[in-house]
Amino acid sequence: MNRPEQNEQTNEQKKQSSGVESEVLVEKVREIELAKRDAENADKKNSDKNNTAQILNERQDLSLPVSEDEAQRRMRNMSRRGFLIGGATAVFGYLGYNWLREPEQQSIFTRTFEFNENLSQTFYSPKNLAPEFPRELAGARVNGGEGMSEGFNAETWNLQVGGLAGRRDDLILTLDDIKSLPRMEMTTELKCIEGWSIVVNWVGARFSDFALKYPQKTRNGSQPDVQNRPQDLLPYVSLVTPDEGYYVGWDMPSIMHPQTLLVYEMNGAPLALEHGAPLRLATTTKYGIKQINRIGRIEFTDERPRDFWAERGYDWYSGH
Repeated sequence: MNRPEQNEQTNEQKKQSSGVESEVLVEKVREIELAKRDAENADKKNSDKNNTAQILNERQDLSLPVSEDEAQRRMRNMSRRGFLIGGATAVFGYLGYNWLREPEQQSIFTRTFEFNENLSQTFYSPKNLAPEFPRELAGARVNGGEGMSEGFNAETWNLQVGGLAGRRDDLILTLDDIKSLPRMEMTTELKCIEGWSIVVNWVGARFSDFALKYPQKTRNGSQPDVQNRPQDLLPYVSLVTPDEGYYVGWDMPSIMHPQTLLVYEMNGAPLALEHGAPLRLATTTKYGIKQINRIGRIEFTDERPRDFWAERGYDWYSGH
């Protein structure tokens, strides 16, 4: 027969043993849960390698769980707020667009363009030359199709020149007349007003040499002197395509820049039709919208000429 003291000791040992087993079991469960979580995280990391937060090693915190009703309420609020903000933005944008289209508001753009033009002319100098590049960097890209009508025959092309001294009618020139002028080659950057640019190799005649050989009328009727008295020359030049579908206006100082050419070769070959054959303009002083393809007529004038893109809201000067 067991004594009461022995029974109590046995029960106490059983309790201690049971407590130890419980702690061991809890610790095992904890280890299993941690291992399971690590495995899940590893799987998520492997399956989500392109996640921005993973790449940047950012903290990823989840919000506290919410009920379905609370989640729907938050989504409704966000949708309502986004709709109101988007609607208000659209309304103000529409009103602002119509306000800017009013004739009296056009002066805002006009004054800005005039300021840019005056600033450019202040710092302009024919001695400021754009950098040139190695010939092997030259490429090609079409920079406009306006005025390039189908069915054009380069064999019958000629160049009409108006506003010349001592003439009431236009002078008619051929491509050979342009090629008889001093040959000039440059590999420079063509910049588009849309933001792209490309290095191109050009061969042609300086417009200043063209103006020297074919003197224009002067403001005061004096003998034309392109080199010594450029201030007496007419202030503008108009250039138009043969079909009159594209036309640009130039200020005299910019077009007389030594890097403004009447071009008949591009990248070592005669101009292709899509690049303005047989004669186009290339320059380092203005954007591509001024570098007219396929010139059909040149006129020296005392009035600021029409300009295709200026009539559509762009800057008439378009210098860079």
